[in-house]
Amino acid sequence: MSEKVKIGISIGDVNGIGLEVILKTLIEPSILDFCTPIVYGHTKVTSFHRKALSLGELTFNVIANAGLANAKRVNIINCWEEDVKIELGKSTEIGGKYALLSLEKATQDLVNGEIDALVTAPINKHNIQSETFAFPGHTEYLQEKSGSSDVLMFLVSEDLRVGVATGHIPVNKIAESLTKEGIASKLALMNLSLKKDFWIEKPKIAVLGLNPHAGDNGLLGTEEKDIITPAIQAAFDKGIICFGPYSADGFFANGTYKQFDAVLAMYHDQGLIPFKTIAFSTGVNFTAGLKVVRTSPDHGTGYDIAGKNVADPTSFMEALFAAVHIFKSRKEQESLISNQLRTGAKIIETAADVKDDAN
Repeated sequence: MSEKVKIGISIGDVNGIGLEVILKTLIEPSILDFCTPIVYGHTKVTSFHRKALSLGELTFNVIANAGLANAKRVNIINCWEEDVKIELGKSTEIGGKYALLSLEKATQDLVNGEIDALVTAPINKHNIQSETFAFPGHTEYLQEKSGSSDVLMFLVSEDLRVGVATGHIPVNKIAESLTKEGIASKLALMNLSLKKDFWIEKPKIAVLGLNPHAGDNGLLGTEEKDIITPAIQAAFDKGIICFGPYSADGFFANGTYKQFDAVLAMYHDQGLIPFKTIAFSTGVNFTAGLKVVRTSPDHGTGYDIAGKNVADPTSFMEALFAAVHIFKSRKEQESLISNQLRTGAKIIETAADVKDDAN
């Protein structure tokens, strides 16, 4: 049996750049040295994109289920049988329908342990909505399907890691959504992920304020004084090395972020705008706190460039490598803990034998 990590790939919106970056990644022969890829989609759809983009030959090994994956091939599971109308660059009901079919099958296999990790290509959060998908995005969907109590949207790159205290919510709901307990929980998730998924022994975390100039001592808002600072102190008291709140503009502008292992922003754009400015081509969206491993590129469907063969696959490729790395990190930690427990049990058993002999 191959020890390579099985990476499931959901194709996202069929009218966007998802399949372009997937194909450009998987056509690299070296990818098979790192993992066994399994695409959840359909051969006809992938062939349409390959021909439309005039990409080189990429043959798929068609399989009925993930258990049949060939470690030496790029595998694909046909998640539907009918023909699909593809309209590159357009948001359509069809685009959402088949993005969901791909995601549902891949998620089912992920939760059931048929694949080791999942890399999700971009969806359109509007056209994917249905009776079975009433979520703001991938993060919330995977949280429910995996039975995870809390999760953290965590954007990671080699030089910067940014999480957000609140997810996909309207800006006018941000302040009322912030609580001491909620921020402390996100800090705990971030701290654990840095240790377990990235092997950082003593993570150092920066926390941003909500208001301009971090509230300016209450002049521009009291959330820092009433909620964020108490949350930082509560986390610190539990052994989490965290500091703040910092004013977001100066924090990134003067490079203070380089002094920390990760940054907790208070809301989506506060964290993602600087992250994408600094690490757009290499950034990865990782869902920390899930019982399973899921990553994605840090860009959207890219309708404006779909079918033009100009989409950069770097972020998707980094997402794939990150999924492999994080899955292996977790397995290594589980093995380490298991060995420590066995060693401890043997020590106790030996001590008991010595005591019995002495008696």
